[in-house]
Amino acid sequence: MDPLTIAGKAYRSRLLIGTGKYKDFDETRVAVEASGAEIVTVAIRRTNIGQNAGEPSLLEAVPPSKYTYLPNTAGCYTAEEAIRTLRLARELLDGHNLVKLEVLGDPHTLYPNVMETLKAAEVLVKEGFTVMVYSSDDPIVARQLEEIGCAAIMPLASLIGSGMGILNPWNLQIIVANAKVPVLVDAGVGTASDAAIAMELGCDGILMNTAVAAANNPVLMASAMKKAVEAGREAFLAGRMPKKLYSAIPSSPVGGLIGS
Repeated sequence: MDPLTIAGKAYRSRLLIGTGKYKDFDETRVAVEASGAEIVTVAIRRTNIGQNAGEPSLLEAVPPSKYTYLPNTAGCYTAEEAIRTLRLARELLDGHNLVKLEVLGDPHTLYPNVMETLKAAEVLVKEGFTVMVYSSDDPIVARQLEEIGCAAIMPLASLIGSGMGILNPWNLQIIVANAKVPVLVDAGVGTASDAAIAMELGCDGILMNTAVAAANNPVLMASAMKKAVEAGREAFLAGRMPKKLYSAIPSSPVGGLIGS
């Protein structure tokens, strides 16, 4: 599969996977391996990556020597909280600048607070962070985030953890058509078919966590998602046949048939 390029670095996998919500770090490790993902997201406010000495650390189960860490600001509700969290992440990860920004609007829907997201993005980009940003599926907001200097735009397909799939494919298509940076679906994917559809729409990749971690068999679901992302990308590149109600032209030749 053609590589995904973010901020000048190429990745073989177009699937990014979260490291939260698993029963333990061992299940996290096996699921990440099954997914084939090279970039893993880490909720700095919820996951130990060295800030809690003496406790099990994700760094041991999913080593940063093997995976690219994407620290995120899950659980942050203001720009100030998000900025402070990512500054801490950079310190803990020895100057690591690739981050995922998300600023939430409320604890029930986890819908993004667009105003606070824009504010935080502006500061973080100026401070030298490479910002991949979770946002609504508003094409205007996507354009503004790109203009600020975000390295990737990550619109939701539906609400975080909902598993509802892609509710507004038209907005995603508008964002993809106009963006000059990668567009990755973030949030709402529930099963493999959702992932395939997102990729068929032209999205550059998908970030998911709950769809894998909350499955009855997370490791098997991680494997299914890997295949779905690959199949969806190949279908997009191949270009689907036009849709039509019916075809008056048979797909097989009629000449030479007995009785004709």
